[in-house]
Amino acid sequence: MQLLSPLPVGDRTAPSRVMFGPHVTNLGADDRSLTRRHTAYYERRARGGAGIVVVEGASVHPSDWPYERAPLAAECADGWSAIAAAVQAYGALAVASLDHAGGQGSSAYSQAPLWAPSRVPEVNAREVPKWMEADDIDAVIAGFVAGSARACAAGMDGVEINAGQHSLVRQFMSGLTNHRDDEWGTDKLHFARRVIEGIRAGGLSEGCVLGLRLSCDELAPWAGITPEMAPAIAVELAAAGLDYLVVTRGSIYSVEKTRPDFHEGTGFNIDVCRPVRAALRAAGHEIPVFLQGSIVEFGQAEWALGGYDDDALADGIEMTRAQIADPDLVTKLRHDAGEQVRPCTRCNQTCQVRDARNPIVTCVGEPTSGRETEDPDWYEPTSSPQTVNVIGAGPAGLEAARVALLRGHRVQLIERSDALGGAAAVAGPHGELIEWYRREHERLGTPIHTGVMSLDDDPNAVWVQCTGGQPGRRDYSVADDAVPLLDVLDVRHGAELPEGAIVLLDLIGGPIAVSLAEELGDRAVLVTQDNIAGNELSRTGDLAPANSRLAQQGVTIERRSIVRAITAEGAVLEDRFNGERRTIACAAVVDCGFRLPTDPIDGVALRAGDAVAPRTVHEAILEARRVAHSI
Repeated sequence: MQLLSPLPVGDRTAPSRVMFGPHVTNLGADDRSLTRRHTAYYERRARGGAGIVVVEGASVHPSDWPYERAPLAAECADGWSAIAAAVQAYGALAVASLDHAGGQGSSAYSQAPLWAPSRVPEVNAREVPKWMEADDIDAVIAGFVAGSARACAAGMDGVEINAGQHSLVRQFMSGLTNHRDDEWGTDKLHFARRVIEGIRAGGLSEGCVLGLRLSCDELAPWAGITPEMAPAIAVELAAAGLDYLVVTRGSIYSVEKTRPDFHEGTGFNIDVCRPVRAALRAAGHEIPVFLQGSIVEFGQAEWALGGYDDDALADGIEMTRAQIADPDLVTKLRHDAGEQVRPCTRCNQTCQVRDARNPIVTCVGEPTSGRETEDPDWYEPTSSPQTVNVIGAGPAGLEAARVALLRGHRVQLIERSDALGGAAAVAGPHGELIEWYRREHERLGTPIHTGVMSLDDDPNAVWVQCTGGQPGRRDYSVADDAVPLLDVLDVRHGAELPEGAIVLLDLIGGPIAVSLAEELGDRAVLVTQDNIAGNELSRTGDLAPANSRLAQQGVTIERRSIVRAITAEGAVLEDRFNGERRTIACAAVVDCGFRLPTDPIDGVALRAGDAVAPRTVHEAILEARRVAHSI
């Protein structure tokens, strides 16, 4: 496979063409330094076969403090040194990402004005940044040079400049954010060139490589960088002294498009990457070009490298989320075990952590990601094998059975329905993960009994309840002659909906009701207690895109509303602010609200997942691991 072949990068050589790219982790310390959690996190990806590991972006100047645990280059020397040693022990290249978020930052932590090329308000906070003066510009350029020198002195193999999302460098390059009429505005690449040339002249020790993460499509053609402009920009900046280039997209107005969730297809930067690489080659720049853009499946990655038809559009592939989901992705490919690679479902539910809650980066399917210094060896062999009967084959049951079996227990999996996966198999984006579990249990030879609820078995067996949830309490009345009322999971399991308008009750503000509304289109009436549909989707970056899709599909949204009754006419709603009631005529109502745990099974002490408290797939899998490890 081309993906597994070495890749020369400047004076260095990466052992594979897979990059683990820079992203917010929230693993940092209060003093903005890198920590041993960072070291363990990056070491794990290098051990799993990543060719290049790019560390979380570090601010090059104190004026930039974009999120609470954002690293500061001046505090990163020791952390970079530890990461370099850990990553290089496996042959991978360790690269420091250098950054300044400019007008896309935050003043909440620094209590100082944001710096930017022009006075363009930050989209979310609406804060107007300070127009950078000559001394400010010189200080930031000097910060990039000093940060590079510090990283190389710490033993890193190179540095990567961020000119992609959340980047002052990109803001200087773009007509969206650079309205200046001085030398920094009339030549919009001047700042980026100065940074590259400054690092090349005074920031790199011998052999260290210099990369650039470049937004090649700001998705704002009225003033931003467009795919037509990108090849010429890449050629000009490469000439300033680059050793590699990563093709990305996104701008101040399209943050969610840089790393979108599963609603957007994979490989979305393919069409812009191809001409950028071709232009660089035509200009004589033989530097590696990395494709980024939801590349989570190794077959697509291999195709992009020309592994199937020799028509390469990239030289390396950034597969960041894929390696959060499975740190051993490359190692498994080297052992011809591609079918064992745990898939990334692109849910963004736990790996997108740039928000005020400060969650630690992790993965729905691999909860030890980000917790490498805390979690035990889940697969530590047991010293006393037991018979373990797991009731319920949803995500929790599938994981509990898998871990218990790998530890050496005798495991049986019991499922009352005829299918595996529970709610996750029919609702939400995790069907691919459920299919992976099916393959894994088939490979491991797990005895699975479907269509049953219990077994006559060893009385000394350990029983684990993973039976999921059940419909929650309904805080509304239902008339005897009311229109049909269905549970959303019944609909997902095939219950037919009548013709006509369908009211969807969404107290959660999550993806389940929104997804069904999209499918029903103009038949759907989505009822939410919030001011905006799918309020909780802000955590995954899908809030604005989801509302755009709902509008495009003609979905009616009843905001600030609570259902009080289901009658023969339809759903009676109450405005939660003024108490006014109105009736929404419909053919049926689908309850997409909160759920409750299934009832405890007598004599079963161990439970995991929604059988404890209905939450997400992440909690179900994590608790299942803990239960299996405790046996």
